[in-house]
Amino acid sequence: MTALPRLVVAAPASGHGKTTVATGLMAALRRAGHVVSGHKVGPDYIDPGYHALATGRPGRNLDPHLVGEERLVPLLLHGAQGAGLAVIEGVMGLYDGQLGADGFASTAHVAEVTRSPVVLVVDISHASRSVAAVVHGLRTWRPGVDVVGVVLNKAGSPRHAAEVVASLADDVPVLGVLHRDDGIEAPSRHLGLVPAAERDDAGRALDRLAARVAEHVDLDAVVRLARSAPDLPGTPWSPGIVRDGRTLSGVAGASARHGLPRQGSRPRIAVAGGRAFTFRYAETEELLRAAGAEVVELDPLRDERLPEGTTGLYLGGGFPEVHTEDLAANERLRRELREAIAAGLPTVAECAGLLYLCRTVQGREGPPAPMVGALDADAGWAPRLTLAYRTATAPGDDLLSRAGERVTGHEFHRTHLLAEPGGDPAWLLGDDRAAAGVATATLHASYLHVHWAGHPHLAARFLAAAAAHETSARRPGRDPSYSSRRPEPDLRHHGDRELGEGRADFAVNVYDAPRPPWLDLALHRAIDELAAYPDPAPAEAAIAARHGRDTSDVLATAGAAEAFGLVARLRAWRAPVVVHPQFTEPDVALQEAGRQPRHVVLEPPFALDPASVPDDADLVVVGNPTNPTGVLHPVDALLGLRREGRLVVVDEAFCDDDAASLAGGRHEGLLVVRSLTKLWAVPGLRAGYVLGEPDTVEALRRTQTPWSVSTPAIAAMRATATAEAREEARRRVETMRRWREHLHGGLAALGVHHVPSTTAFVLARPGAGVHEALQDKGFAVRRCDTFPGLDGSWIRIAVRDERSTDALLDALSAMPLG
Repeated sequence: MTALPRLVVAAPASGHGKTTVATGLMAALRRAGHVVSGHKVGPDYIDPGYHALATGRPGRNLDPHLVGEERLVPLLLHGAQGAGLAVIEGVMGLYDGQLGADGFASTAHVAEVTRSPVVLVVDISHASRSVAAVVHGLRTWRPGVDVVGVVLNKAGSPRHAAEVVASLADDVPVLGVLHRDDGIEAPSRHLGLVPAAERDDAGRALDRLAARVAEHVDLDAVVRLARSAPDLPGTPWSPGIVRDGRTLSGVAGASARHGLPRQGSRPRIAVAGGRAFTFRYAETEELLRAAGAEVVELDPLRDERLPEGTTGLYLGGGFPEVHTEDLAANERLRRELREAIAAGLPTVAECAGLLYLCRTVQGREGPPAPMVGALDADAGWAPRLTLAYRTATAPGDDLLSRAGERVTGHEFHRTHLLAEPGGDPAWLLGDDRAAAGVATATLHASYLHVHWAGHPHLAARFLAAAAAHETSARRPGRDPSYSSRRPEPDLRHHGDRELGEGRADFAVNVYDAPRPPWLDLALHRAIDELAAYPDPAPAEAAIAARHGRDTSDVLATAGAAEAFGLVARLRAWRAPVVVHPQFTEPDVALQEAGRQPRHVVLEPPFALDPASVPDDADLVVVGNPTNPTGVLHPVDALLGLRREGRLVVVDEAFCDDDAASLAGGRHEGLLVVRSLTKLWAVPGLRAGYVLGEPDTVEALRRTQTPWSVSTPAIAAMRATATAEAREEARRRVETMRRWREHLHGGLAALGVHHVPSTTAFVLARPGAGVHEALQDKGFAVRRCDTFPGLDGSWIRIAVRDERSTDALLDALSAMPLG
């Protein structure tokens, strides 16, 4: 038997102030010198957050549906170890529990099982003597429930309070009276109170609340009532159960200790936290640690990388729909998580974690925000709240479960998936066995929250997978764990970032000569037309004539970057592929649209083999010639990429040779992207266009933001589509050819490996450190470790006139090259 002073704080119904009074009691008792343990009846995560703030100890949950009635006392004793007093906050009304289950999982049920005295909190703002009848009914309705005192909340005046106190005099002691005071109310939103972790003022509000409770509630009387609770039978629950033989005994298809970390091995589990992920049970981390894991917190709002050495990921509950903008802004972490999960990082995602792994999430307001994109699903705001206990069955073997196993859990969310993500479901819910979530051997994601103290084999399975992931990462001949791989390239790095004061520009691929006078004149005249909304139709007609196409084949865009964004949002791409090394904007656009592209990385000399692209790819993006290699792929190879149901996008932003271009004819399943930036030296204008089949072009047009193409850009498109412009383009192409050949020859003379180019730049491999050394000598060249497939030994050099090129070559000749 164990002595534990304790009491339950209950109410006639929700909204009477249970959380306010329970949290205030915890804080006031702690400030009076007591060591207090806070507990919550039911599955709620938010209230335990306030309890933790008030007590300085983890908040705990007591829920017979989630953990089984037989674990309530052991979990209470476990959570209260080292405390002198436990305060248990109830849920809803005193006798309200699981619907259709005769009060199962109600506050009264937990009070009876834990043999805890009950203090009622009653909102008296709309009644006086009738309060006594309500309290009398609650106290006597079920003999096994011991109501020992009342705290009156929201009294309107001393006279009002006195009337209520007098009516209760012969029934139950009044322990205190709190008057209306909005300053001690916690703000709320769609799922209840705002979590304490999201409130910068939570500590100050708690101080005010503790002072009010200490002033108006008889704390000595509260302690005496708590000490009247009888001793409890049994022993405290231990998270060490996850390592003993009972954990998996009787569980189908599993041995008792199968797969748990070996002695001396410590899988590293990243657990989502911070303001967006505040929901998880304290026992979850305790189980993971007891099983041998190192648990580290990951804040998806602030941390840009997974913790070094991560071998497992736990994404619990919270409010990603409230923090969509900030979560979306952390693009680097989203990308790393997406690729780590695709590479097999064992991952558990519950509710908020599920949302975070979707392609996009629609918050209460604003457009959908891109999320991780590990799941082929989007989430939106639901018409009503989902709040329910669930019994779930595993439909098959996966990361956490084996076919036929049953667990209990709950759902609590105001979002929903706009379509199921496909694949094998994580759970079959209820008697109708509705499919929910998605599960694989390394991923388990659904809206269902499960308390692992009630189902410790789930923790054991997760740790087994994390241990296996760690082991395989260290095995000779295997890929290293994701976190130890070379850092992912910065896909948003562009050549203009290389420029610095006084540096010669060999980084930006723009023709290094003045614009033709007729182009400047067209741009100046466009200023007079700025009072009207832009109309791209004349430009599209001129471009169609320039390439011998129908106008229905042409869409003017704000540069190639907008074109890639339109393509990324054109369809719900299942398996997009980008052929690398390649301009990285298509990757960025796809990721922002919630799609994670796969990479087909070409090896030097970077020749394209259509067979290297997976057959299931429904979108393929390839440059021609490719930035940064300068390689021009044969037309047959590009056309060989086409498949039924696949869109092939050929980026011709650097294509100067019309004979090598696919722009001059309509090809089924193919889209060409063009840009005016480089040849005409107008990077600040953002002017480009796409050419394709009319149905595809029209679908892109419907996706395009109205008036995205500016009037000056339209003027530039018209001016550069004339016969005069084509002649000027030929002269510029010939000039660049001479400059490029001079650069080729100089690199060859220095023994610098380089790739024969057909465009405005040359890819060279002078060795590691040369990029930085050239910067120190006043030359800006494009670093290439930001292109997938290349490393820091490569640089991209823009072609310039012979005199400027010689200065660069002289600087290179004085360096150690490798």
